[in-house]
Amino acid sequence: MTAGTEAAGTEAAGTEAAGTEAAGTERTGGIEVKPVAGHIGAEITGVDLAADLDDAQVAAIRAAVLRWKVVFFRGQRLDHARHVAFARRFGEPVVLRRRGSASPPDVPEVETTADRLELGGRFGMDHDEWLQRRRHTLLRGWHCDHGARVDPPAATILRAETVPPYGGDTTWSNLAAAYAGLSAPVRAFVDGLRAEHRLGVGYQPRPGDDAYVRHLLDHQIATVHPLVRVHPETGERVLFVNGYYVEQIEGVSRAESAAILQMLLEQAVRPEYTVRFRWEPGSVAFWDNRATIHLAPSDNAHLGSPRIMHRVMLAGDVPVGVDGKPSEPVIGSEPGRW
Repeated sequence: MTAGTEAAGTEAAGTEAAGTEAAGTERTGGIEVKPVAGHIGAEITGVDLAADLDDAQVAAIRAAVLRWKVVFFRGQRLDHARHVAFARRFGEPVVLRRRGSASPPDVPEVETTADRLELGGRFGMDHDEWLQRRRHTLLRGWHCDHGARVDPPAATILRAETVPPYGGDTTWSNLAAAYAGLSAPVRAFVDGLRAEHRLGVGYQPRPGDDAYVRHLLDHQIATVHPLVRVHPETGERVLFVNGYYVEQIEGVSRAESAAILQMLLEQAVRPEYTVRFRWEPGSVAFWDNRATIHLAPSDNAHLGSPRIMHRVMLAGDVPVGVDGKPSEPVIGSEPGRW
C-alpha cells in the first residue's frame, strides 16, 4: 500500500480508533469495523466499494487492514473496472506478464483465479495431480502471493463472483502475532537469519521427462529474504515464512534448516493466529500480503460447483530485516518489474 498515508495508518493500527465500543466494534465516518477473530480478521460494513470513497473512508479501511491484516466486505457490486479503481486508492496495481484465458483481456490488472485450473494442463497433468505434486505436506499450501520475488505484493484484494454452496473457504494467518508468540530466546535467534525463497520448492517431479521441471529451470525466481522482516508501515516484526516458497535458511545445514522451518511454520499457522472466511457472491477480502500467509481451499473440487474469484495485487517494496538489510534477488525478479 502507498506510503502517503503511512503515518495515519500506523497510528490507527497501533491504537483503537475513536468511538470504539466495548464489544470491539469500531465506527469511523459511517464505516463499522467488527473483529471476527482474536488476532486477525475484521468485517467492514457501511461502505459501498463501487462508489467514490472519500479520504476518511480510505484511511479507515487502510487502518483496519494494518490492524487486522485481512478485512472482509459482503454484498459488494464490483465489476472489473471498479475493482481496479478501488485498489488504486491504496496503491499501484500489479500487471502480470501472463494470465490464463479466464482473466479479462481488457483489464490487465485483474487475474481470475479460475486460470489456476489450466496450469496443470500446460504441463500434461490434470488439476488433481498438479495439486498433489505441489501440496504433498500439510503445510505446503500456506503462502503469501509471489513470495519468491524480491518485492512481493504489498496487498491483495480478492472478490468472489461464483462460489460453491458450501466449502471453498480461505484461511489467513497473522505472521506478526506468530512472531510475537515465540519465546524471547527464539525471537532473538531468528531475528538474524535469512532464507532463500524459490519458485517450485518441494515440487515432486513426474517419472521421466517433466515439462513443469523444465519450465521451472527456464523461468526460475528466487530471493534471499530475512526470516523476520520489519513491516514498513506498522514497524511490527513479521515471521516471514511460508510453506510454498522457502527453500533453506542460510548458514545452517539442510537438516537444521528443515527442523527450524518446520517449527516456525507450525508456529505461523497455529489456530489462534488464523481466521477462516466463508465466501459468498459479492464478498471481498483485502489482506496485507506483507504480514500474512493464506491457504486456498482444497475441499471443494469434488463438489462440481464453480468457484470464480478475481484478484488485484498492489505493488510492494523490498523486505528489510531487523538488521536493516534488504532482501537480495538471486534470479528472476527485480524491484518494480513484473
